[in-house]
Amino acid sequence: MPLKFLYITNHAEVARIAEACGVEYIVVDLEILGKEERQRNRSSVISRHTLEDVRRIRGALNQAKLLVRVNPIHERSREEVDQVIASGADMVMLPYFKTPGEVEAFLSYVGGRAVTCLLWETVEAVAHIEEILALPGIDRIHIGLNDLHIGRGMRFMFELLGDGTVERLCHRFRAAGIPYGFGGIARIGQGDLPAEHIIAEHVRLGSDMVILSRSFFTLRAGNAMEACMEEFRQGVEAIRAYEKILETRDAAFFEENQKIVQEKVAAIVDKIRKREEGER
Repeated sequence: MPLKFLYITNHAEVARIAEACGVEYIVVDLEILGKEERQRNRSSVISRHTLEDVRRIRGALNQAKLLVRVNPIHERSREEVDQVIASGADMVMLPYFKTPGEVEAFLSYVGGRAVTCLLWETVEAVAHIEEILALPGIDRIHIGLNDLHIGRGMRFMFELLGDGTVERLCHRFRAAGIPYGFGGIARIGQGDLPAEHIIAEHVRLGSDMVILSRSFFTLRAGNAMEACMEEFRQGVEAIRAYEKILETRDAAFFEENQKIVQEKVAAIVDKIRKREEGER
């Protein structure tokens, strides 16, 4: 089954382009609480989208679903969830939860009015996995590699793929009967860990969803929308073509790819470590 694509944007025309190229979920990202502090000195991008962006993107879409990432649970979470659902969110994503109680509150706030998605990205959530998965009303799960690798004190987010953490989580989610995805990918042939190796791991691990990273497409000043459409379309088509190739591969191929991922991740981490030591 082809991967479902998520793409984060608050630009209406880019949302239409992504939709036309087959992206299933356009993401408006409202998460801001605590994020700057958690990701200080990291290359992460904080979106700073607004509720008005939710409404505007809703009006731009015809086929793609609108996914809204809200803030972690806080004193006004119920109001925030009500607002994004009233503004047209098809799916609501809860980030950075740590306890079953936070998830239970979120699920009650949504109350069946939208699809729910948990962004599994804290060491505490991993520790409470059984209690959380026992809660009714969880429709989807996405493993957030960025915050989880920070919480684990790692240097590179795909260490979680190399050390088996993602695989163990996927097995638990599958056993619970909840569809899941993880992380993001750049264009074929790009990324510190090339996208094709990550895509093969999605297939091996039974993931059905991935985020197209910010590096997948960049809106540049002066670019005609036709050129933007072509750039986005080519990127998606290259992934779809590679997925077709993977349909013909046997188990031995995926086992070998897993080993390659582990080796490449180890090399990247070693490079980062040496760079950090050189900066001291």
